[in-house]
Amino acid sequence: MLQMAFQVGSTIRSKQILQSVVSQYRQNKKDWKELDNIKKTGILIKLYGYQHPPRAARDVRELGIPLVTFRIKSSDGRSIGAYKFGNVHTANDVVSKAHGRTALSNALKKALIEKYGAQCMIYLQPMQEKMLQVDHRIPYEIGGGQDINNVECFMLLSPSANRAKSWTCEHCSNWTQKNKAYCESCFWAYPEHYTHIADVEGRRIVINYTGDEIEDYNKLIEIVGKDNAEERIKDVIKKYLL
Repeated sequence: MLQMAFQVGSTIRSKQILQSVVSQYRQNKKDWKELDNIKKTGILIKLYGYQHPPRAARDVRELGIPLVTFRIKSSDGRSIGAYKFGNVHTANDVVSKAHGRTALSNALKKALIEKYGAQCMIYLQPMQEKMLQVDHRIPYEIGGGQDINNVECFMLLSPSANRAKSWTCEHCSNWTQKNKAYCESCFWAYPEHYTHIADVEGRRIVINYTGDEIEDYNKLIEIVGKDNAEERIKDVIKKYLL
């Protein structure tokens, strides 16, 4: 399996905005209803840039905020997931622990950059430090809280890689089975050494076109088409190896 990743780069601020909203709640101790309105899918997309609502829910839970998932009817009659905040009276202890964990994120990020360099560990693309995001190698929902003093438990991702990983993990069979060892052999957790890519046996090469190379990318797509580019590159590599 080979993936071509053509990235220009963009700043994703949705999680920072959500953290700000939660921070305001902590300070003002407002009723959950105001935040419930923010959690509605439509508002998340239009105002806060979240195109993947489960990711927004995950960010909230990782900030220590109790969240309840339920089903509602969408405007077109489909059954979709919705979220509301849990019991405010039981949230204080969880929030304080999460706040402490968040305060260490900058130190953790610096430690990861010192060890691995300022690059996305999925796309292997150098990036500005401010663009990189810290993520659990093993999803929090499967591996639980991990030792923040052990950088091996975390990875640096570009915003697009982080979204792709989140979506892929949530659609993997192990999302419900919660086998931590199975995650440890997955490309999305350990791209340095893996045996499968989210349930599919395979290997992945990520090719990034930057700078003057972009013209090569454009010519390739013009000649073979985007849908055929992967197979054509595989053919070239196969002939080279013969």
